[in-house]
Amino acid sequence: MSKRIRALMQKEFIHIIRDPRSLAIIFLLPILMVLLYGYAINFDIRDIKIAVLDQDQSSTSRSLAEYLTSSGYFLVSSNIMDRDEIEDLFLDRRVQAVLIIPPGFSKQNQRDSADGVQIIIDGSNANTATVAINYLRLALLQYSTSQNLNAAGISIPFQIEPRIWYNPDLKSTHFIVPGLISIILMMVCAMLTSVTIARERETGTMEQIFISPIRPIEIIVGKLFPYVGIALLDAAGVLLFSYLIFNVPFRGSILLFFALTVVFIYASLSIGLLISTKAKTQQVAMLMSMVATILPSILLSGFIYAIASIPRVLQLISYIVPAKYFLIIDRGIILKGIGFSLLVEPTLFLFIFGSLLLLISLKNFKTRLEG
Repeated sequence: MSKRIRALMQKEFIHIIRDPRSLAIIFLLPILMVLLYGYAINFDIRDIKIAVLDQDQSSTSRSLAEYLTSSGYFLVSSNIMDRDEIEDLFLDRRVQAVLIIPPGFSKQNQRDSADGVQIIIDGSNANTATVAINYLRLALLQYSTSQNLNAAGISIPFQIEPRIWYNPDLKSTHFIVPGLISIILMMVCAMLTSVTIARERETGTMEQIFISPIRPIEIIVGKLFPYVGIALLDAAGVLLFSYLIFNVPFRGSILLFFALTVVFIYASLSIGLLISTKAKTQQVAMLMSMVATILPSILLSGFIYAIASIPRVLQLISYIVPAKYFLIIDRGIILKGIGFSLLVEPTLFLFIFGSLLLLISLKNFKTRLEG
Protein backbone atom coordinates (compact mmCIF):
# COMPACT_ATOMS: atom_id res chain seq x y z
CA MET A 1 0.00 0.00 0.00
CA SER A 2 1.45 3.37 -1.04
CA LYS A 3 2.23 6.16 1.38
CA ARG A 4 -0.32 8.38 -0.37
CA ILE A 5 -3.15 5.92 0.34
CA ARG A 6 -2.07 5.49 3.98
CA ALA A 7 -1.96 9.26 4.43
CA LEU A 8 -5.45 9.64 2.98
CA MET A 9 -6.75 6.81 5.17
CA GLN A 10 -5.28 8.49 8.24
CA LYS A 11 -6.94 11.75 7.21
CA GLU A 12 -10.29 10.00 6.80
CA PHE A 13 -10.03 8.35 10.24
CA ILE A 14 -9.37 11.77 11.77
CA HIS A 15 -12.49 13.13 10.05
CA ILE A 16 -14.57 10.25 11.44
CA ILE A 17 -13.24 10.61 14.98
CA ARG A 18 -13.86 14.36 15.02
CA ASP A 19 -17.38 14.12 13.60
CA PRO A 20 -19.99 13.42 16.33
CA ARG A 21 -22.61 12.47 13.74
CA SER A 22 -20.40 9.78 12.25
CA LEU A 23 -19.52 8.40 15.67
CA ALA A 24 -23.21 8.25 16.62
CA ILE A 25 -24.08 6.39 13.42
CA ILE A 26 -21.19 3.97 13.83
CA PHE A 27 -21.50 3.09 17.51
CA LEU A 28 -24.74 4.37 19.08
CA LEU A 29 -27.32 3.78 16.35
CA PRO A 30 -26.51 0.06 15.83
CA ILE A 31 -27.05 -0.62 19.53
CA LEU A 32 -30.33 1.29 19.56
CA MET A 33 -31.52 -0.52 16.42
CA VAL A 34 -30.72 -3.95 17.86
CA LEU A 35 -32.63 -3.17 21.05
CA LEU A 36 -35.57 -1.52 19.28
CA TYR A 37 -36.07 -4.08 16.53
CA GLY A 38 -35.18 -7.01 18.77
CA TYR A 39 -37.84 -6.21 21.35
CA ALA A 40 -40.52 -4.27 19.52
CA ILE A 41 -41.12 -5.77 16.05
CA ASN A 42 -43.63 -8.47 15.25
CA PHE A 43 -45.05 -9.46 11.85
CA ASP A 44 -47.98 -11.07 10.09
CA ILE A 45 -47.76 -12.58 6.59
CA ARG A 46 -49.81 -14.37 3.94
CA ASP A 47 -49.22 -16.76 1.03
CA ILE A 48 -47.14 -19.29 2.91
CA LYS A 49 -45.45 -21.74 0.55
CA ILE A 50 -45.85 -25.36 1.60
CA ALA A 51 -44.91 -28.75 0.19
CA VAL A 52 -47.13 -31.80 0.46
CA LEU A 53 -45.89 -35.34 0.99
CA ASP A 54 -49.02 -37.41 0.24
CA GLN A 55 -48.24 -40.97 1.27
CA ASP A 56 -51.90 -41.96 1.12
CA GLN A 57 -52.69 -40.94 -2.47
CA SER A 58 -56.42 -41.08 -1.86
CA SER A 59 -59.25 -38.75 -2.78
CA THR A 60 -59.47 -37.71 0.87
CA SER A 61 -55.79 -36.72 1.06
CA ARG A 62 -55.98 -34.85 -2.25
CA SER A 63 -59.04 -32.94 -1.12
CA LEU A 64 -57.17 -31.87 2.01
CA ALA A 65 -54.29 -30.42 -0.07
CA GLU A 66 -56.76 -28.65 -2.36
CA TYR A 67 -58.60 -27.20 0.60
CA LEU A 68 -55.42 -25.67 2.00
CA THR A 69 -54.73 -23.98 -1.33
CA SER A 70 -58.27 -22.64 -1.61
CA SER A 71 -58.07 -21.13 1.88
CA GLY A 72 -55.93 -18.27 0.54
CA TYR A 73 -53.31 -18.62 3.25
CA PHE A 74 -51.18 -21.30 1.59
CA LEU A 75 -49.60 -21.98 -1.76
CA VAL A 76 -48.76 -25.61 -2.44
CA SER A 77 -45.56 -25.07 -4.41
CA SER A 78 -44.18 -28.62 -4.29
CA ASN A 79 -45.46 -32.18 -4.18
CA ILE A 80 -42.71 -34.44 -2.93
CA MET A 81 -42.38 -38.21 -2.79
CA ASP A 82 -39.85 -38.76 -0.01
CA ARG A 83 -38.93 -37.28 3.39
CA ASP A 84 -35.32 -36.87 2.25
CA GLU A 85 -36.43 -34.01 0.00
CA ILE A 86 -37.63 -31.88 2.92
CA GLU A 87 -34.31 -30.45 4.04
CA ASP A 88 -33.31 -29.47 0.51
CA LEU A 89 -36.59 -27.57 0.14
CA PHE A 90 -35.89 -25.66 3.34
CA LEU A 91 -32.25 -24.94 2.51
CA ASP A 92 -33.19 -23.66 -0.95
CA ARG A 93 -35.93 -21.48 0.62
CA ARG A 94 -38.59 -22.96 -1.68
CA VAL A 95 -41.10 -23.66 1.10
CA GLN A 96 -41.76 -22.60 4.67
CA ALA A 97 -43.71 -25.70 5.74
CA VAL A 98 -44.25 -29.32 4.79
CA LEU A 99 -47.53 -31.19 5.26
CA ILE A 100 -47.11 -34.98 5.54
CA ILE A 101 -50.22 -37.12 5.02
CA PRO A 102 -49.49 -40.66 6.31
CA PRO A 103 -50.35 -43.93 4.51
CA GLY A 104 -53.88 -45.12 5.16
CA PHE A 105 -55.01 -41.61 6.05
CA SER A 106 -58.56 -42.07 4.77
CA LYS A 107 -58.94 -45.46 6.47
CA GLN A 108 -57.64 -44.07 9.78
CA ASN A 109 -60.33 -41.40 9.62
CA GLN A 110 -63.04 -44.03 9.26
CA ARG A 111 -61.67 -46.03 12.23
CA ASP A 112 -61.63 -42.91 14.41
CA SER A 113 -57.87 -43.32 14.77
CA ALA A 114 -55.84 -40.88 16.82
CA ASP A 115 -53.14 -40.74 14.15
CA GLY A 116 -53.10 -37.71 11.87
CA VAL A 117 -51.06 -35.52 9.59
CA GLN A 118 -47.62 -34.16 10.43
CA ILE A 119 -46.40 -30.62 9.88
CA ILE A 120 -42.73 -29.66 9.62
CA ILE A 121 -41.94 -25.95 9.80
CA ASP A 122 -38.84 -23.96 8.81
CA GLY A 123 -38.31 -22.05 12.06
CA SER A 124 -35.50 -19.79 10.82
CA ASN A 125 -38.26 -17.24 10.15
CA ALA A 126 -40.04 -17.28 13.49
CA ASN A 127 -42.92 -15.12 12.32
CA THR A 128 -43.68 -17.30 9.30
CA ALA A 129 -43.43 -20.43 11.42
CA THR A 130 -45.85 -19.13 14.03
CA VAL A 131 -48.36 -17.93 11.47
CA ALA A 132 -48.07 -21.19 9.50
CA ILE A 133 -48.82 -23.29 12.57
CA ASN A 134 -51.82 -21.18 13.58
CA TYR A 135 -53.23 -21.05 10.06
CA LEU A 136 -52.74 -24.78 9.53
CA ARG A 137 -54.51 -25.56 12.78
CA LEU A 138 -57.45 -23.40 11.77
CA ALA A 139 -57.55 -24.69 8.18
CA LEU A 140 -57.49 -28.33 9.27
CA LEU A 141 -60.24 -27.72 11.80
CA GLN A 142 -62.37 -25.98 9.19
CA TYR A 143 -61.73 -28.79 6.72
CA SER A 144 -62.85 -31.37 9.26
CA THR A 145 -66.03 -29.45 9.92
CA SER A 146 -66.76 -28.82 6.24
CA GLN A 147 -66.81 -32.52 5.40
CA ASN A 148 -70.04 -33.02 7.38
CA LEU A 149 -68.85 -36.51 8.23
CA ASN A 150 -69.58 -36.34 11.90
CA ALA A 151 -73.30 -36.57 11.15
CA ALA A 152 -72.64 -39.95 9.53
CA GLY A 153 -70.69 -41.18 12.52
CA ILE A 154 -67.30 -40.62 10.90
CA SER A 155 -64.73 -38.32 12.50
CA ILE A 156 -61.52 -36.78 11.21
CA PRO A 157 -59.36 -36.53 14.33
CA PHE A 158 -56.39 -34.38 13.29
CA GLN A 159 -53.46 -34.47 15.68
CA ILE A 160 -50.96 -31.75 14.87
CA GLU A 161 -47.45 -32.22 16.26
CA PRO A 162 -45.28 -29.60 14.52
CA ARG A 163 -41.53 -30.12 14.11
CA ILE A 164 -39.77 -26.75 14.08
CA TRP A 165 -36.37 -26.61 12.37
CA TYR A 166 -33.60 -24.04 12.94
CA ASN A 167 -35.59 -21.99 15.49
CA PRO A 168 -37.50 -24.45 17.71
CA ASP A 169 -38.49 -21.79 20.26
CA LEU A 170 -39.97 -19.54 17.53
CA LYS A 171 -38.24 -16.46 18.89
CA SER A 172 -38.75 -13.43 16.67
CA THR A 173 -35.40 -12.02 17.73
CA HIS A 174 -33.64 -14.97 16.09
CA PHE A 175 -35.15 -13.78 12.81
CA ILE A 176 -34.93 -10.01 13.29
CA VAL A 177 -31.53 -9.47 14.89
CA PRO A 178 -29.44 -11.27 12.22
CA GLY A 179 -31.28 -9.23 9.59
CA LEU A 180 -30.20 -6.04 11.33
CA ILE A 181 -26.62 -6.71 10.23
CA SER A 182 -27.50 -5.91 6.63
CA ILE A 183 -29.31 -2.71 7.61
CA ILE A 184 -26.47 -1.52 9.82
CA LEU A 185 -23.80 -2.32 7.24
CA MET A 186 -25.74 -0.53 4.53
CA MET A 187 -26.15 2.42 6.85
CA VAL A 188 -22.48 2.61 7.79
CA CYS A 189 -21.12 1.95 4.31
CA ALA A 190 -23.51 3.83 2.07
CA MET A 191 -24.56 6.72 4.29
CA LEU A 192 -21.14 7.59 5.69
CA THR A 193 -19.22 7.10 2.46
CA SER A 194 -21.79 9.17 0.56
CA VAL A 195 -20.70 12.27 2.48
CA THR A 196 -16.96 11.68 2.35
CA ILE A 197 -16.30 13.38 -1.01
CA ALA A 198 -19.12 15.89 -0.50
CA ARG A 199 -17.46 16.90 2.78
CA GLU A 200 -14.15 17.58 1.03
CA ARG A 201 -15.92 19.63 -1.62
CA GLU A 202 -17.99 21.54 0.94
CA THR A 203 -15.03 22.38 3.20
CA GLY A 204 -12.84 23.42 0.26
CA THR A 205 -10.15 20.78 0.76
CA MET A 206 -10.92 18.92 -2.46
CA GLU A 207 -8.77 21.34 -4.44
CA GLN A 208 -5.76 20.42 -2.33
CA ILE A 209 -6.32 16.77 -3.14
CA PHE A 210 -6.71 17.59 -6.83
CA ILE A 211 -3.31 19.28 -7.04
CA SER A 212 -1.55 16.48 -5.14
CA PRO A 213 0.19 13.66 -7.05
CA ILE A 214 -2.33 11.10 -5.78
CA ARG A 215 -4.31 9.27 -8.47
CA PRO A 216 -8.14 8.97 -8.53
CA ILE A 217 -8.14 5.27 -7.67
CA GLU A 218 -5.86 5.98 -4.69
CA ILE A 219 -8.25 8.68 -3.49
CA ILE A 220 -11.14 6.24 -3.61
CA VAL A 221 -9.25 3.44 -1.88
CA GLY A 222 -7.89 5.75 0.80
CA LYS A 223 -11.29 7.25 1.53
CA LEU A 224 -13.34 4.06 1.47
CA PHE A 225 -11.04 1.48 3.03
CA PRO A 226 -11.47 2.81 6.61
CA TYR A 227 -15.20 2.10 6.34
CA VAL A 228 -14.51 -1.55 5.51
CA GLY A 229 -12.89 -2.01 8.92
CA ILE A 230 -15.63 -0.03 10.65
CA ALA A 231 -18.36 -2.07 8.96
CA LEU A 232 -16.72 -5.38 9.90
CA LEU A 233 -16.36 -4.15 13.47
CA ASP A 234 -20.05 -3.26 13.55
CA ALA A 235 -20.99 -6.68 12.15
CA ALA A 236 -18.91 -8.43 14.79
CA GLY A 237 -20.42 -6.21 17.48
CA VAL A 238 -23.99 -7.00 16.43
CA LEU A 239 -23.21 -10.73 16.37
CA LEU A 240 -21.73 -10.59 19.86
CA PHE A 241 -24.55 -8.39 21.13
CA SER A 242 -27.22 -10.68 19.65
CA TYR A 243 -25.63 -13.72 21.28
CA LEU A 244 -25.19 -12.15 24.72
CA ILE A 245 -28.52 -10.30 24.90
CA PHE A 246 -30.90 -12.37 22.75
CA ASN A 247 -29.15 -15.77 22.74
CA VAL A 248 -29.19 -15.92 18.93
CA PRO A 249 -27.23 -19.03 17.88
CA PHE A 250 -24.55 -19.05 15.19
CA ARG A 251 -24.68 -22.37 13.33
CA GLY A 252 -22.54 -21.70 10.26
CA SER A 253 -18.94 -20.88 9.41
CA ILE A 254 -17.72 -17.62 10.91
CA LEU A 255 -15.06 -17.33 8.20
CA LEU A 256 -17.63 -17.77 5.44
CA PHE A 257 -19.89 -15.21 7.08
CA PHE A 258 -17.23 -12.50 7.21
CA ALA A 259 -15.94 -13.37 3.74
CA LEU A 260 -19.39 -12.84 2.22
CA THR A 261 -19.94 -9.83 4.44
CA VAL A 262 -16.96 -8.20 2.73
CA VAL A 263 -18.72 -8.73 -0.62
CA PHE A 264 -21.81 -6.96 0.70
CA ILE A 265 -19.67 -4.16 2.11
CA TYR A 266 -18.10 -3.81 -1.35
CA ALA A 267 -21.54 -3.37 -2.91
CA SER A 268 -22.65 -0.92 -0.21
CA LEU A 269 -19.50 1.17 -0.52
CA SER A 270 -20.05 1.41 -4.26
CA ILE A 271 -23.52 2.85 -3.68
CA GLY A 272 -22.17 5.42 -1.25
CA LEU A 273 -19.34 6.33 -3.62
CA LEU A 274 -21.74 6.85 -6.53
CA ILE A 275 -23.89 9.15 -4.40
CA SER A 276 -20.85 11.08 -3.23
CA THR A 277 -19.80 11.81 -6.82
CA LYS A 278 -23.21 13.35 -7.51
CA ALA A 279 -24.04 15.23 -4.29
CA LYS A 280 -22.56 18.67 -3.76
CA THR A 281 -23.29 19.00 -0.03
CA GLN A 282 -23.28 16.62 2.92
CA GLN A 283 -26.98 17.22 3.57
CA VAL A 284 -27.91 16.29 0.02
CA ALA A 285 -25.66 13.22 0.19
CA MET A 286 -27.28 12.04 3.44
CA LEU A 287 -30.77 12.53 2.04
CA MET A 288 -29.94 10.71 -1.19
CA SER A 289 -28.39 7.81 0.69
CA MET A 290 -31.42 7.43 2.95
CA VAL A 291 -33.84 7.39 0.02
CA ALA A 292 -31.68 5.12 -2.15
CA THR A 293 -30.40 2.65 0.44
CA ILE A 294 -31.77 2.75 3.98
CA LEU A 295 -35.48 2.85 3.21
CA PRO A 296 -35.39 0.15 0.49
CA SER A 297 -33.19 -2.01 2.71
CA ILE A 298 -35.75 -1.89 5.50
CA LEU A 299 -38.95 -2.07 3.46
CA LEU A 300 -38.09 -4.07 0.32
CA SER A 301 -35.48 -6.60 1.41
CA GLY A 302 -37.64 -9.00 3.38
CA PHE A 303 -36.31 -7.64 6.67
CA ILE A 304 -39.70 -6.40 7.89
CA TYR A 305 -42.25 -7.46 5.32
CA ALA A 306 -42.31 -10.78 3.52
CA ILE A 307 -41.57 -10.03 -0.14
CA ALA A 308 -44.33 -12.40 -1.25
CA SER A 309 -46.86 -10.24 0.61
CA ILE A 310 -45.99 -6.86 -0.95
CA PRO A 311 -47.41 -5.56 -4.27
CA ARG A 312 -45.99 -7.04 -7.45
CA VAL A 313 -44.39 -3.76 -8.55
CA LEU A 314 -42.46 -3.51 -5.30
CA GLN A 315 -41.45 -7.16 -5.62
CA LEU A 316 -39.81 -6.33 -8.95
CA ILE A 317 -37.99 -3.35 -7.41
CA SER A 318 -36.70 -5.59 -4.61
CA TYR A 319 -34.55 -7.48 -7.12
CA ILE A 320 -32.11 -4.54 -7.23
CA VAL A 321 -31.95 -4.07 -3.45
CA PRO A 322 -28.58 -5.48 -2.25
CA ALA A 323 -29.84 -6.02 1.31
CA LYS A 324 -32.34 -8.58 0.01
CA TYR A 325 -29.49 -10.83 -1.09
CA PHE A 326 -27.40 -10.32 2.01
CA LEU A 327 -30.38 -11.22 4.19
CA ILE A 328 -30.41 -14.60 2.45
CA ILE A 329 -26.70 -14.93 3.21
CA ASP A 330 -26.55 -13.88 6.84
CA ARG A 331 -29.76 -15.59 7.97
CA GLY A 332 -28.78 -18.72 6.07
CA ILE A 333 -25.35 -18.91 7.67
CA ILE A 334 -26.35 -17.79 11.17
CA LEU A 335 -29.61 -19.72 11.60
CA LYS A 336 -29.27 -22.67 9.20
CA GLY A 337 -25.52 -23.14 8.93
CA ILE A 338 -25.65 -23.49 5.14
CA GLY A 339 -22.52 -23.51 3.01
CA PHE A 340 -21.32 -21.41 0.09
CA SER A 341 -22.78 -23.75 -2.55
CA LEU A 342 -26.27 -22.50 -1.66
CA LEU A 343 -25.18 -18.86 -1.55
CA VAL A 344 -23.48 -18.52 -4.93
CA GLU A 345 -26.32 -16.59 -6.60
CA PRO A 346 -26.76 -13.82 -3.98
CA THR A 347 -22.99 -13.47 -3.65
CA LEU A 348 -22.54 -13.19 -7.41
CA PHE A 349 -25.24 -10.55 -7.64
CA LEU A 350 -23.64 -8.44 -4.91
CA PHE A 351 -20.23 -8.63 -6.58
CA ILE A 352 -21.54 -7.70 -10.04
CA PHE A 353 -23.75 -4.97 -8.60
CA GLY A 354 -20.85 -3.42 -6.68
CA SER A 355 -18.48 -3.65 -9.65
CA LEU A 356 -20.89 -1.89 -12.01
CA LEU A 357 -21.51 0.96 -9.59
CA LEU A 358 -17.79 1.26 -8.87
CA LEU A 359 -16.99 1.61 -12.58
CA ILE A 360 -19.67 4.29 -12.96
CA SER A 361 -18.36 6.11 -9.89
CA LEU A 362 -14.77 6.03 -11.16
CA LYS A 363 -15.87 7.46 -14.49
CA ASN A 364 -17.78 10.27 -12.78
CA PHE A 365 -14.93 10.97 -10.41
CA LYS A 366 -12.32 11.11 -13.17
CA THR A 367 -14.52 13.50 -15.10
CA ARG A 368 -14.62 15.82 -12.12
CA LEU A 369 -10.87 15.67 -11.74
CA GLU A 370 -10.31 16.49 -15.38
CA GLY A 371 -12.78 19.38 -15.19
